Amino acid sequence: MSICTGLEKIIENPENFPMGESPGLLCHSASVTSELTHAVDAIIGRGILLSVVFGPQHGIGGTDQANMIEWEGDRDGRTGLPIYSLYGENRRPTAEMLSGLSSMIIDLQDVGARYYTYIWTAFLCIRACSGQGIPVIIADRPNPIGGDIIEGPGIDSGFSSFVGLGDIPVRHGLTIGELLMLLATRKGISDNLHVACVEGWQRSMKWPETGLHWVNPSPNMPSYLTALVYPGGCLVEGTNLSEGRGTTRPFEYIGAPWVDAYDLAAALDAEELPAAIFRPCEFKPAFDKFAGRTCRGIQVHILDENEFRPVLTYYAIIKCVRALCPKHFRWSEPPYEYEFDKLPIDILAGSTAFRDAVENDIPATEMVALWRANEDVFKNERRGFLLY
Repeated sequence: MSICTGLEKIIENPENFPMGESPGLLCHSASVTSELTHAVDAIIGRGILLSVVFGPQHGIGGTDQANMIEWEGDRDGRTGLPIYSLYGENRRPTAEMLSGLSSMIIDLQDVGARYYTYIWTAFLCIRACSGQGIPVIIADRPNPIGGDIIEGPGIDSGFSSFVGLGDIPVRHGLTIGELLMLLATRKGISDNLHVACVEGWQRSMKWPETGLHWVNPSPNMPSYLTALVYPGGCLVEGTNLSEGRGTTRPFEYIGAPWVDAYDLAAALDAEELPAAIFRPCEFKPAFDKFAGRTCRGIQVHILDENEFRPVLTYYAIIKCVRALCPKHFRWSEPPYEYEFDKLPIDILAGSTAFRDAVENDIPATEMVALWRANEDVFKNERRGFLLY
């Protein structure tokens, strides 16, 4: 199946979008055409005069690691364009940054999970541009883990953060264009928002079916399979377990020096989780938690991508580790993604309910029922924003 991304639709027919004479561009390393030309080069090559480039977390080149590893703006050595960082002191563009812009093009590859900060950088850009009367054009891209599965809790009042500025399920099942239109409509700022749709994408498609090349959208997202486990795997950042950062299998490897790999695998097998198998393993992170130390734990292997439920699976992993290793297991302490008071697990999960359930050893099957009401409400809301 041939896929034409939103970026390519903009390049093919720029007259269809309100760009004006001095557009800005929010992009990152995965902002490429199907032939792997970066958005900056593709847009300039079409004769469109970009005036400024913005970058989200990890930098435009995707070189910086996660959780408050900040980067500063610069000037592009090839094009001479000013580059502004939207991760750090200014996670929302200032009026000075937006001065003189005729429009803002946003081209970011999302991975379909609420905590992936690019969606919130884009949302903050839309809010800032709305305040200045600047049109925003979203270059839409496929949701790599598909658009037909919704999973997990939403966000309770008081738990909004940079890993969740809007109440949506952990796995939202939308493209970035659909999601931003929904979020902007909630805030009454969608009138000047335009989506360049993907051509050829269907909701049931996973990344391999798109025929597009995978470009790491962030340093620890090396493959489509990483994206598939990430809606659950990122929750491990809220614990003192290694989530596999610093290895070739981030978010697939889970463990610590004090875990018994075979006990954990046996406990997870007993949970009878859908479409997942757990292989006892050892790994040694090169950086991040337990750098240079041998960790024991499991690798998550997916048996059926359509039946696999990442949030449920990693809830069970965290619950089982806590039950097996009560003297060692801990929740991570703040700060985490610019939240300095609440526990990271609480802002990731959207409330204290996830942590409470783990601490009370609530069976995974009961969590499915607890999340269903939230999933159903969102499923109804999103119907009006589906573009595919």
